[in-house]
Amino acid sequence: MAFNQPGEKYPPVTTAMPERPLDNASPPRDHGGNLSAAMAEFGGTRGGWMDLSTGINPHPYPLPEFTAGDWGALPDADALADLEQAARAFWNIPGEAAVLAAPGASALITALPALAAPRWVQITKPTYNEHAAAFEARGWKIRVDGPAEARVVVHPNNPDGRLWSEEHLSSPLTIVDESFCDVCPGQSLIRAAERPGVIVLKSFGKFWGLAGMRLGFAIGDPKLIANLATWQGPWAVSGPALRTGALALQDRPWAKATRTRLKQDAARLDELVLAKGASLAGGTDLFRLYTVEDAAAWQRRLARAHIWSRIFPYSRTYLRLGLPPSDGWDRLEAAL
Repeated sequence: MAFNQPGEKYPPVTTAMPERPLDNASPPRDHGGNLSAAMAEFGGTRGGWMDLSTGINPHPYPLPEFTAGDWGALPDADALADLEQAARAFWNIPGEAAVLAAPGASALITALPALAAPRWVQITKPTYNEHAAAFEARGWKIRVDGPAEARVVVHPNNPDGRLWSEEHLSSPLTIVDESFCDVCPGQSLIRAAERPGVIVLKSFGKFWGLAGMRLGFAIGDPKLIANLATWQGPWAVSGPALRTGALALQDRPWAKATRTRLKQDAARLDELVLAKGASLAGGTDLFRLYTVEDAAAWQRRLARAHIWSRIFPYSRTYLRLGLPPSDGWDRLEAAL
C-alpha cells in the first residue's frame, strides 16, 4: 500500500461520494451528549440536567489562570513543543515515534482515512461510530473481520471496554484509538507506535474531563504524522489548550489520585445499578455498560428526572452510564 507523502493531496473521493443537495444531508450520527434532544422531549434547562450519556470525567482538571497572550496571540511554537514533550513523558512514547497535537481526537479521526488510497478497512463492531463514518466518507469499504489494508481498534473499546493486543495490529495502516486508555495505562499499546504504519490516538477530553478544550494527539509513524501535520496547518491548537495540556500532562499526582477515584466511583455505580436489576456488560472506569430488559424504558425513566443516559440503535438492551458528580449520586439512585 502506498501512503501519501507530506504535502500530497488527499485521494480522490468523488466516485465514492455522490453529490446530493444540502437539504438532503445525512441525519446527525448517534452520539452521547445530545442534551438538546433530551430537553426537547423531557423539558428542563441545560443546567438542570445531569448528563451521564458520555464518558467524560465529571471532576475535570482545574484550569490555570490564562494570560492575555493565551487568548490574544497566535499559539506559540515553544508552547507547542512543551506540550508535545509533556505528552512524550506522560505516555512513555517511543523515541522513534512522532507526536502531533491537534484540536481534538475527532479532527484526527476525520483526516486519518486520507493517509492511504481507499480500499478495505476492518472495524470490529460494536465500537465508536465516527471511525467507520470517516473511512466511508473517504471511499473506503468497511468489513468487521478478514484481511484489510487498514484496521481500527478502539482500546479500550467503546462501549464494552474490550482490550486488544499487539497481535491485532498487523494491517499496513493501523489506528489504535486510546481515548479511554488513561484509566488503565498499564494496558496501553503505545509501544506499537514505533512500528511503520501505526498511529495511536490520545484524547484529552475524557480522563481530564475537558472535552470543550478540544485537544488530542496522534502518535506514531513519522511519515504519516508529517502528512497529518501538513494538512492541519499551523496554529491548530489554541493557546489556552497548549497551557492547560502541558500542565495537566505533567501533574502525575492528579492523574494517580484521579485513577483511584474513578475506579471507586465505577464500582459504586455498578453496585447501585445492578441492585436495580441490570447486569454488567462491560465498560471502563469512565463509563459502564449494562444489559437491561428494555434500555429505552430505562432511559425514559431517568430522563423524567432530567438524567440523560446512552442507548444504542443496534441494541434494545444496552444502557451506558457515565459517572455522576459527587452531588449526583442520591439523585441517580432516586431516579432508578
